[in-house]
Amino acid sequence: MYQVHYLNKISKVGTALWTEDYKTTEDIAQADAILVRSAAMHEMDLPDNLLAVARAGAGVNNIPLEKCAQQGIVVFNTPGANANGVKEMAICGMLLGSRDVIGGVEWVKSIKDEGDVAKKVEKGKSQFAGTELMGKKLGVIGLGAIGGILANTAIALGMEVYGCDPYISISAAWHLDSNIVPVKTREEIYEKCDIISLHVPLLDDTKHMINAETLAMMKDGVILLNFARDKLVDDDAIEQALASGKVKRYITDFPNDRTAGMQGVVAIPHLGASTEESEDNCAKMAVRQVMDYLENGNIKNSVNFPAMDMGICTKPGRIMVLHKNIPNTISRFTTVVASHNINISDMLNRSKGEYACTMLDLDEPTPAEVVKELEALEGVFRARVIR
Repeated sequence: MYQVHYLNKISKVGTALWTEDYKTTEDIAQADAILVRSAAMHEMDLPDNLLAVARAGAGVNNIPLEKCAQQGIVVFNTPGANANGVKEMAICGMLLGSRDVIGGVEWVKSIKDEGDVAKKVEKGKSQFAGTELMGKKLGVIGLGAIGGILANTAIALGMEVYGCDPYISISAAWHLDSNIVPVKTREEIYEKCDIISLHVPLLDDTKHMINAETLAMMKDGVILLNFARDKLVDDDAIEQALASGKVKRYITDFPNDRTAGMQGVVAIPHLGASTEESEDNCAKMAVRQVMDYLENGNIKNSVNFPAMDMGICTKPGRIMVLHKNIPNTISRFTTVVASHNINISDMLNRSKGEYACTMLDLDEPTPAEVVKELEALEGVFRARVIR
């Protein structure tokens, strides 16, 4: 029996997938797995028996990834589960940037008590005129789960779409519309496009990628959309660019103390994935990933350990070892197993930076002594009997 603790409210569409082998617990100290959305975990004491943390969403800034790795806790996220919700909000952002809908709506509210509203609207509406999306050049930086479907949708809207993603996966590339123009550098996007949408993770290379220098490369009146991460854009630089007219509007789903009241900013309260469908999809993916890991040792969409998949466990024994990525590790594991006169029928080893995992299928049930000896080896965080 596995016990699961929720740090946030998790969609019942997802939690309904738990089998009779799982039960929820209010006591985090008893949890084998934690499901979380936005709750901060950095200051939490994580129990020794905790095996997995699943974020029902994509961002994992609220989870101490290194700490979890070194305790042998696999952290999952759910990339792509909320992609359609964010894509639709990005389309909304393009429309809000091109057409001054918000300004017009607020103006109508301001004249509601003046009388003769219909006549005033016909006379004053020209001050809120905008431009259409059809025929405009859209630059999408990052063509993953969200950026890719945004680019495809923009093609259907009649836009000329340019995409930049030097790290695009083969699967993602296959799903792109053939009319999308691939470019090698962000600079090409900056120079060519009327609207630019950011869909990249926050890394050293992408922090403040939109700054005074890159804004200077852009067309006058460019519209900038940020549905990825707040720190991709330098607040000082964007404020100056809005004031000068270089940027027509900045649409962000990550308002902060600076941008919340900034002239020319449409600040959306992080609504990109705030749909029932997105929350359901994220919960379902999180639950399925945790179940597969706990029951079979398979790892999919982990952010601190590599992907592993040896299918459903059908052998008499299976061991999952989470460890540092150091030389001679596999030989030490096999030596321990062989010393108990147990045959290894199959094995898989994968690494991700300084962390790695190894799964061993055995021709007989795993003795407790084997687990103890494996966990005593240098660099091993956790050895766990799957069967």
